[in-house]
This record gives sequence, C-alpha cells and structure tokens, in this order.
Amino acid sequence: MRLLSWNVNGLRACLGKGFLDLCAVADADVICLQETKMRPEQAEFDLPGYQRYWNSADKAGYSGTAVFTRQAPLSVTYDFGADEHRHEGRVITAEFEEFYLVCCYTPNSKDQLSRLEYRMAWEDDIRAYLLELDAKKPVVYCGDLNVAHEEIDIKNPKSNRMNPGFSDEERGKMTELLQSGFVDTFRYLYPDKTGAYSWWSYRFNARKNNAGWRIDYFIVSERLRQKIQSADIWSEVTGSDHCPVVLEIGE
Repeated sequence: MRLLSWNVNGLRACLGKGFLDLCAVADADVICLQETKMRPEQAEFDLPGYQRYWNSADKAGYSGTAVFTRQAPLSVTYDFGADEHRHEGRVITAEFEEFYLVCCYTPNSKDQLSRLEYRMAWEDDIRAYLLELDAKKPVVYCGDLNVAHEEIDIKNPKSNRMNPGFSDEERGKMTELLQSGFVDTFRYLYPDKTGAYSWWSYRFNARKNNAGWRIDYFIVSERLRQKIQSADIWSEVTGSDHCPVVLEIGE
C-alpha cells in the first residue's frame, strides 16, 4: 500500500502547479494533504477512483486537511479531543481494516514562540489520542508536524535553535511521541542520511541551496515497523514550499 502526504500550501494554487500530474505519477492508494486553505466547493477537479474527505478550518483560506483514498474507509472522523482543537481543520482520521490513518497539520508555534503554550498542549493531547487509537489497532500518523526532530533534520541547526519548529520543547515532544511506541519511518530506514528535507523557505534561494528542514513525516506504531517497505522524500516535486513524503507498507 502506497501512502503519500503533502503540505500543498493552498490546494487551489497547487492545482495550477501540477498537482494532478503528481497524483497520476504517484499512483498512491491514499493521498493526505495539509494546508489546503479551502472548502471543497471552492475548486472542481477530476481525480477518478478516489473518495474525498475534507476538514476545513472555520477561518476561510486557513489551514485545512484532506484525505483522498481509493479504498473506502470503515469510518472517518474529524478533529479530536477538546473544543480548542476543533476549529482549524487540522486532523482527519480514517479507519481501515489494518490500521488507523491520522492525517495531521500540526499548529505552528509562531514567531517568538507566541503559540508555544498551545502547541505543547496540542502535542500532549494528540499523543494521548494516538495512543488511544493504538490500543485498538496500529496507527499510521502523517503530515506536516512542524518540527525538525534532530540536528540532522535541518540544514542550519545552530542558528535555528529555539526558532519555531526547532525549539527544545517541540523537539522534546517528538521524542516523547517516539518513545511512547512509534517509529519515524524515514529515520528507521535512513538513520544517518543528511540533506534530506521536505520544506524550504521561499527566501534566500533556500530550495536551490537545499537549506531545508525535514518537518513532514510518516510515523507508525511500533508493531508496523517490519511492514515498512520504503519511506521516501520526493524533493524534486515542486508546486509548494513543501514536497511530498511517501510510505509503502506491506503485509
């Protein structure tokens, strides 16, 4: 089964930058999107063979997630937990026979870490939610998780320390998640691979110079570790400031 996750930074814009071509080439069973910035009625496009599920933010043109899947889920739910987590369209959970798929667009802690307190509450609550699901069946957790976990996951770790997405607190929460029974699929296969990034600033020719961050993930329950067949970062795909990440899992 091939799963693809991509922060498209505005799906309407990405549709004009090759999104459907990418879908055709990817041949993914499930496509998870973050930062769609739209409601489903705001764009018409042809994607035959996929059922579509959308979670749009209350605020127009902001955040939002979507899951397009060839295989009909057993159930689909939107958001999770307390009311404070239920207004920005950040989570879709699709239950399949073998696992739960959780597509997530994690809140950014903002400049000067002004939203860090909320981010910390989010991290604790989503970890509890994932563990609750994991108690029933394995979990595949994917999306723009807005954190570069280790120094190897960012081009310039020293100068970025304590910036949003690379604060000690955010990185610590990722460590907690992984220590609670989950596996970062890319790092499991490529523990020492450098220069592997999924997001680049639009400034300073960052993408051209590969001055990036790895902040997009596929994370799976520990008991799915042996089913990981491949985990890739498709850095050649443009259309957004992020690139797609792809996971293949087998029986």
